[in-house]
Amino acid sequence: MELNDKRLKLTPKRIEAMESLGIHNAEELLTYYPFRYDILNTSGPSSWKEKDRVTFEGTVTGRVTSNYFKGRNIARFQVLSDDEVIAVTIFNRPWAKTLKDGETITVTGIVSGRNKVTAINYNTKSLEEQSRITPVYSVKAGIQQRTVRECIKKAFAALEDTIIDRVPIRYMRAYWLLNRKDALHRIHEPQNENDLKQAVRTLKYEEFLRYFASIELLKQDNRIYVYKPPRVFDRSRIDRIIASLPYTLTEGQQSALDDILSDMASSSVMYRLIQGDVGCGKTAVAAIAMAAAADAGYQAALLAPTEVLARQHASTINGMLRPFGIRTVVLYSGLSASEKQSVLAAMADGSADVIIGTHSLLQEQAQFRNLGLVVADEQQRFGVNQRKTLREKGSQADFLLMSATPIPRTLASALYGDMNVSTIETMPSGRKPVQTILIKENSFRSVLPDINELLQQGRQLYVITAAIEKHEETPARAAEDVYPILVKLFHPYKVALLHGRMSSQEKEAVMDQFARNEAQVLVSTTVVEVGMNVVNATGMIIYDADRFGLSQLHQLRGRVQRGSEQGYCWMLTKSKDPDTLERLQVLVDTDDGFRISMEDLRLRGPGDILGTRQSGLPDLVLGNLAEDTAIMNTARKDAAELMKDPDDPDVILFFDQLKDAVRFD
Repeated sequence: MELNDKRLKLTPKRIEAMESLGIHNAEELLTYYPFRYDILNTSGPSSWKEKDRVTFEGTVTGRVTSNYFKGRNIARFQVLSDDEVIAVTIFNRPWAKTLKDGETITVTGIVSGRNKVTAINYNTKSLEEQSRITPVYSVKAGIQQRTVRECIKKAFAALEDTIIDRVPIRYMRAYWLLNRKDALHRIHEPQNENDLKQAVRTLKYEEFLRYFASIELLKQDNRIYVYKPPRVFDRSRIDRIIASLPYTLTEGQQSALDDILSDMASSSVMYRLIQGDVGCGKTAVAAIAMAAAADAGYQAALLAPTEVLARQHASTINGMLRPFGIRTVVLYSGLSASEKQSVLAAMADGSADVIIGTHSLLQEQAQFRNLGLVVADEQQRFGVNQRKTLREKGSQADFLLMSATPIPRTLASALYGDMNVSTIETMPSGRKPVQTILIKENSFRSVLPDINELLQQGRQLYVITAAIEKHEETPARAAEDVYPILVKLFHPYKVALLHGRMSSQEKEAVMDQFARNEAQVLVSTTVVEVGMNVVNATGMIIYDADRFGLSQLHQLRGRVQRGSEQGYCWMLTKSKDPDTLERLQVLVDTDDGFRISMEDLRLRGPGDILGTRQSGLPDLVLGNLAEDTAIMNTARKDAAELMKDPDDPDVILFFDQLKDAVRFD
């Protein structure tokens, strides 16, 4: 049901408010869950502590004073409660001056001292009439909590007779779960803490069951080919390629490579994820796997999310494999028409062994002669259909995905249940952890001498912003505003600008300029998150660091950890929120990508971290991958059990509902 449906009775203003929160229909309203709850604290003044949130009933005593200070209205009055006189201050409630001596009110506020309260609100209902648990929703400036609550109430009233259970009855009975209608009602309007606990428990289980059932469907889809011709390659030739590298493979790289080569040599189609921290050497492992495919007489394709990364991979892999007679080509939209035609011809006639490209590889005119291995870099950036399109360009092609957002092996095996997982936990020797400094202002003036020294030593600097241009709704530093300022500040050093709205040719020119050290400072958005491998760039400034996820910040700072020189990352934030500062401090305290990813999962959910929004899997809104391990493991087991009982009408209904609701694209 769309928000403008007359049955919802929402005004145009409320529809606009909900859409600004990312809510576009009644179902999304019902699943717009509170991010916390205010529990009524009705203890008496004698037990109050400073900064406690309290609610108390009493009578107004004396006169209300009201005045303005620095543009804010301040009302002050006294309330007699439990034989104690409470001094109440409330801001921007000019109508408070109408309160009368002897009037009974209920006040909610924060204790600011002995018998002093800074009120959040007040009303004339008795304490017994107050909601014991009040949901608090994530809102934007100008949208009131009551607006969200009333919209959700209207959605529930319109839909309650059509809300059906999504969990098979066998599990609802086994785990004493609520029906979905009651769970949704109680999560938005809990009467007590037990109501809330039961609702959250029910809806978490539902989310996890649907998530893992979707993985089971993907697993079924990815096992279409039961048999494939084993890839027969000369292991001694592969060993010679490894021996030619200017470094020794780490234990983790060698273990992952052994897994991959074993899969390729088997008679089953490989579907494997290789995960590891930024700079752990996944690309080298993938390159060797592609060499094995070429040696076995097959072509290999590597799908990269950006042209920058495609070109970078092509340069690196060509350098590794060309001495062994393996031809590498690269395909992306920035090539000239004649260059594209040449690459397409080499792909089609088989003279190109390794083909690296962006989404251009997915186009219909991109045809392979004998594609046997597909590699997708930064797997969370590609949807299931995109991966499937490329894989199906071959005949029973093996599939390898790479991710630089590592999570512990046991959790990875659960979440990526449709594939095998190899984890590279060791880093190449000689790499120094990036020194990360958190600056609690959105300016780097306090460390400007350190930055100037870095440039004077001949090193290069990234400056990262969260936006391309200034926007009223998101007041973050913008690349186009920062660029002219830094041109003047860092003169005579050359400052370049890079962002996603530039054409392919413009981006390529800027990155080449920076790679050749013809520009010493690169002002950029997160387009450099992957694919920039400039060893001489050892400094990074990140404006508005609070606007990025931890894993993304870790990926960004990985750009200054490409060589043996010490890298430095200055994270800037003007946020004063303790939780935000604590979150950013994680990056100061550790360079362990596994710990960082788990903290991101705990704080932000899986959508951004694991790419579930790209995968087609249902979102986890309540379920927390880092904390809800017991319910997660139970749901995973139950999802696998459902796949074994395809003729049960209850199971058929469950999967029909799931397929209708989830699009794998």
